[in-house]
Amino acid sequence: MFAEISRETRETKIKLALECASKNPGLCGGSGVGFFDHMLNTFAVHGCFSINLEMGGDLHVDCHHSVEDVGIVLGMAFREIIDARGNIMRFASVHVPMDESLAFCSVDIGGRAYLIFNADFRAAQIGEYDTQMTREFFFALAHNIRANIHVNLLYGENDHHKTEAIYKATARAISQALESSNNIMSAK
Repeated sequence: MFAEISRETRETKIKLALECASKNPGLCGGSGVGFFDHMLNTFAVHGCFSINLEMGGDLHVDCHHSVEDVGIVLGMAFREIIDARGNIMRFASVHVPMDESLAFCSVDIGGRAYLIFNADFRAAQIGEYDTQMTREFFFALAHNIRANIHVNLLYGENDHHKTEAIYKATARAISQALESSNNIMSAK
């Protein structure tokens, strides 16, 4: 299961290759935003995804366009794989702890985009990464993969740990929902 997407705007230029169920999961390349690249690598490893990312962005402004546009392109790559694959499990729910934090993610990769995101952060930034971009990344991902993604941070103190638990839980839920199924998971 492989897809490659390129996208160029006035703010970013992105080429992303995605392989699901990879024997060598992780991130190759990066966005130029250190903490975000750490989260993308975490997402890739915990979802068993291989993500190769080449990009340039308007980081002299801030990280907004870079983070959001990676979410758009990653969602597009997942959608391409889903459309080519056929029957998938479609639904999955996962809890992931990260030290004192606990995140829950439930997904329905059924072709309808929606994001519920219940998480608060204490700090405005983690390194060069704006904490409010966590929601923006998952909003872009949900709308381009065309999935319902419900993220709930149940508790936590440290913003790094909270964010990492969210990325891990979402990656694991998406990975499980993408597993092959012999049944068409729809009553329509």
